[in-house]
Amino acid sequence: MGLEEYKGVFIYAQQVDGKLSPISLELLGKARDLANDLDDKQVTAVLIGENVGGLVDELAEYGADRVIVVDDPALKDYRTEPYTHALASVINEYKPEIMLVGATAIGRDLGPRTSARVATGLTADCTKLEIGDFPLVPIPGREAEQKHKQLLMTRPAFGGNTIATIAIPDHRPQMATVRPGVMQKITPVKGAKAEVVSYNPGFEENKCYTEIEKVVKEVSSVADISAAKILVSGGRGVGSAENFKLLDDLAAVLHGTVSCSRAVVDAGWKPKELQVGQTGKTVRPHVYFAIGISGAIQHVAGMEESDIIIAINKDENAPIFDVADYGIVGDLNKIVPQLTKRLSEEIAKKANA
Repeated sequence: MGLEEYKGVFIYAQQVDGKLSPISLELLGKARDLANDLDDKQVTAVLIGENVGGLVDELAEYGADRVIVVDDPALKDYRTEPYTHALASVINEYKPEIMLVGATAIGRDLGPRTSARVATGLTADCTKLEIGDFPLVPIPGREAEQKHKQLLMTRPAFGGNTIATIAIPDHRPQMATVRPGVMQKITPVKGAKAEVVSYNPGFEENKCYTEIEKVVKEVSSVADISAAKILVSGGRGVGSAENFKLLDDLAAVLHGTVSCSRAVVDAGWKPKELQVGQTGKTVRPHVYFAIGISGAIQHVAGMEESDIIIAINKDENAPIFDVADYGIVGDLNKIVPQLTKRLSEEIAKKANA
């Protein structure tokens, strides 16, 4: 079968308990961008579960031209084998050129297993996707071998110390898992409709099927920094876990959330769930305070799309100032308390006006 038979951009529309995960809508936004750069501009969402047909309209409003629904009692809860069988069967039947999956706990299990099942490659935990030429620069004397309109998948490598751009020129579909929070959702088009295709490959229990005896939902006390509108982020320059009290106070005044750099997590001052960067989470808040953060490329890659970036650092040559909209050079131990006090006073004045 030739590669030319594979058409369109597909995304796996992850749902849990009958509700679409945010990554599904983010993937639709990126799928639309990719489809616009290809000859086949159709975007297809693959929706897998039990009684999930009610989610079709939401997928349509966020950019899906077509929704392939695989609905079966065997798919009530996520289990590796039936979900892999479902997605692999869709790929073999409908032959997408590109297949995107969210790099969630579910996606990191489903994506690689599905790619192995359909005999193609997969680039994991991508932070950037675009259509372009591969190799990026033609090899002298072999210019004719350069392939065009390939999916170029960028991801951190070697612990975040370098960036790799990967392509799958000789196999289809081109598959990637995409880090949540990296891609942007489109503005929904109210009332938009999509073509709905019902597809069921059939499910037979086998020795790889697991049995779910009980579902226990964990209640996390750690804030979801990817959903925060205001982030007060601290780095190694904060000095200690105890000194993060300064950032806590500032965040409280602004009704924001505290986050941190990798160095803080490595030092044991804050949990991994609060880490921003290539090896942490990618965030897009309205306001991002970078306090005591030098601005290494690994951290900047996770927050550079913030609407407003405010940096506080004693080193005037710190790289963080290159991406900051506003910068303050000085001792954070003096600046942050003054800033907190002034903001608190201004907020109080407005409340009493």
